[in-house]
Amino acid sequence: MKYVGLQQQITSNNRKSILLLMAFPFLVLVMVFAFFVIINYAQEEQNPFDFVLEQFITAIPYVFLAVGIWFLIAYFTNSTMINKAAKSHSLSRKDNMRVYNLTENLCMSVGMQMPKLRIIETSALNAFASGINKKNFTVTLTRGIIDELNDEELEGVIAHELMHIRNNDVKLLIVSIVFVGIFSFIMQVALRSMLYGNLRSNRRKDDGKGGAIVMIVIVVLAAIAYFLSILFKLALSRKREYLADSGAAEMTKNPLGLASALEKISGNHHVDKVKSADVQQMFIENTPKDTAVGLSSAFKGLFSTHPPIEKRIEFLRQL
Repeated sequence: MKYVGLQQQITSNNRKSILLLMAFPFLVLVMVFAFFVIINYAQEEQNPFDFVLEQFITAIPYVFLAVGIWFLIAYFTNSTMINKAAKSHSLSRKDNMRVYNLTENLCMSVGMQMPKLRIIETSALNAFASGINKKNFTVTLTRGIIDELNDEELEGVIAHELMHIRNNDVKLLIVSIVFVGIFSFIMQVALRSMLYGNLRSNRRKDDGKGGAIVMIVIVVLAAIAYFLSILFKLALSRKREYLADSGAAEMTKNPLGLASALEKISGNHHVDKVKSADVQQMFIENTPKDTAVGLSSAFKGLFSTHPPIEKRIEFLRQL
């Protein structure tokens, strides 16, 4: 995969961010419309389609309001949530002069503002970039990756994460995470409502069949939307790793440094203390420890957040 140029990547990712901002609310509206269709036709209302349209048009402002509030809250609190989920703490120049200088020199070489540095206290080898603007752009490294990699390898890893920031990958990923979270939240609330409703109906003998049907429809539609949004998010994630690898090679003029780093990372990258799947997806490498038996490699690849690390190493060695 050839590096296509920084400005072209930024433009492409900005376009994708806009499409995501439009596509996810559109998917929410499709699910709301499908909900009204299923419920009304199931109840055999007279002129159900006219009634569906009336309900749907009435619901549209509330849908956009709810999505907008969710997005704003998640968008502007993401850095705090990510840092807590990663269990990281800040890393200053006096804490580690080596890491600070490597990062500062790379930023100066390309004329970008230096991001914040954070560290996760674990022996695992991994790193990720996060943030939505210059005030909270952050590169987070594990203690293991700092201790185990030499300067050329660590420089390659830091350059990879800086490229995620320069390419606007971090913004794109956070937008997708925010909207995927909406469908996940709806699905969880509906499932809990179903369970709670079943417990109540068992205690009181009057079955609320209508309410149960509504909850089942909501769960199924939310699950479908969640599944589709996850596939889209994962596809974006896989592509951005190749682009960041090639960009890092151009920034450092040393693709073999990053290739060597990835070889070391591949054997010990599982950060057990980080439980959040969204944060795990942001790591430079994220391969599940245990792969489900019986799945074809193509099917596994569909649900992987990263391309195979062997292919990334091979690609870097050919530059």
